[in-house]
Amino acid sequence: MTKPLRLGIAGLGTVGVGVIKIIQEKKSLLEARTGKQIIISAVTAKNKDKERGVDLTPYPWEQDPISLVKRDDVDVFIELIGGHEGVAKEALELAIKNGKDVITANKALLAHHGQSLALIAEESGSALRFEAAVAGGIPVIKSLTEGLAGNSISKIMGVMNGTCNYILTRMESSGLSYEEVFSEADDLGYLEADPNLDIGGIDAAHKLSLLSSIAFGTEVNFNGVELDGIDKITINDIHQAADMGYRIKLLGVSQMTSNGLEQRMAPCLVPASSPLGQLEGGTNMIVIEGDQVGQIVLRGAGAGEGPTASAVIADLADLARGNRLTTFGQPAKTLTKAISSKSQTLAPYYLRMLLHDEPGALAKITKILSEFNVSIDRMRQYGHEDENAPVLIVTHEIRHEDLMKAIQKMPNTEVLKAQPVAIRIEVV
Repeated sequence: MTKPLRLGIAGLGTVGVGVIKIIQEKKSLLEARTGKQIIISAVTAKNKDKERGVDLTPYPWEQDPISLVKRDDVDVFIELIGGHEGVAKEALELAIKNGKDVITANKALLAHHGQSLALIAEESGSALRFEAAVAGGIPVIKSLTEGLAGNSISKIMGVMNGTCNYILTRMESSGLSYEEVFSEADDLGYLEADPNLDIGGIDAAHKLSLLSSIAFGTEVNFNGVELDGIDKITINDIHQAADMGYRIKLLGVSQMTSNGLEQRMAPCLVPASSPLGQLEGGTNMIVIEGDQVGQIVLRGAGAGEGPTASAVIADLADLARGNRLTTFGQPAKTLTKAISSKSQTLAPYYLRMLLHDEPGALAKITKILSEFNVSIDRMRQYGHEDENAPVLIVTHEIRHEDLMKAIQKMPNTEVLKAQPVAIRIEVV
């Protein structure tokens, strides 16, 4: 009889519980599809006595992840602890050094240490799989490494954080402020323990850096991601974008240019009629452009117990079948060091300003824009607020660098009531 595949699961939060449920409920289906019996040898988490809504009595309990890794009856170590340092990193490294296969949902760990971990895994003959680390239930890692293996990828773009998409779409549908929806999301348990991981774009940037590595054959370069969160977005931005036929999304974009690898994660305006513009709630979407397939769109649940656990099981099924791939789609030693490039791609921009309501104020602003070759496509003035004049400008396609230089000079005019907010418009 075929030897069973024996698992050690570290971390019994939402995803870990989801994995156990699937293994318990889909036992026969998994065996039929993989040709192997999949069994759980032992589990571990911070709190043994916590009620988790799943029966853990069949499984031995280890006091810590290191002890779990050292068990002789664990073939695959499943790391669902989180964090890019500490016990998660220590246990994962020990597992691959000992020749055990590893499955992880830890995007932060891979974004910071992916190259070194991949080298260790390949030297020891271990598999390091991470489908669950990016976009929840969407099989984007498998799509890039296998389905699109014959393509040269030109661009990756997408919404990769469901919490931010929930906040932005909820603001639009409810008319509530950013602060009100943020509080609502926190009450619902949608935010990370450190909310800045979500609303600051860090979580999504971790994911983008992993996709970039696979797509462009480069070492993971999280520090090369230009990063901006959604905390400066106001309800007025949401309404004004809608007036012009756009919606605001926290959008990740990665592309290889003549100047190097361009990676950015920032709020963007996208056409409301586009697939990205129609994305609601916590849903994720990844758009991939390849030279053979053109553009493909992957859409689905970006987080949650079922979707993310499903991605862990997908990696597990591959290992059970003997389908062993390199971590980032090619040997880690062949990955090149990415030269980071700031965004040089021309694009239109949305520019929001609050000016003193006085003669000549707007003329001073437009004069500075002209000095830096920022051409105005559309301009609107909304109802005055006391002695303030809200102004909205949409530019023609310009260089981001030119716009930033103009904005830096604007305080010299002494007509600004607040720092201008500039948001890129992405044509998709």
